[in-house]
Formats: sequence, C-alpha cells, structure tokens
Amino acid sequence: MSVREPSLLPVFGRLGVKSPLAVAATPARSSSITNLAARMREGLSSHGGLALKLGVVLWTVAVLVAVFFILQA
Repeated sequence: MSVREPSLLPVFGRLGVKSPLAVAATPARSSSITNLAARMREGLSSHGGLALKLGVVLWTVAVLVAVFFILQA
C-alpha cells in the first residue's frame, strides 16, 4: 500500500492555473512596441500566478507602511 501525497494547490485558487492564451489581431504598430507586447504577454502567461502573489504582497506592505506612518503622526 503506497501513501499518496497531496497535490500542491495554488495559493489563489484557480487564478494560479495557467490557461491557454487567445491572441487577437491588432492593428499595425512599430516593431518595438509589438515585440514588447509579445514579451509581456509571454511573461504573464508563464508567470501570471507569481506576478499576482507578488502584487498582493507589495500592496499589503504599502498599506501597512501607510498605517504605520499615520499612527506615528
């Protein structure tokens, strides 16, 4: 009898699950902006869950710092 290990669930439920990315046709733009948009889209599709977690942590720290300075005044 083998012991089954639990699966690692994403912290934010289904938001951490990678979904297929649909790319819509866009009007012609300069190549640097198009390349930047493509790189950002790629980065978000592969690191979206991490970006969300990092954003929540940074937002929480910013709120705590603001509360600290308000209480010190």
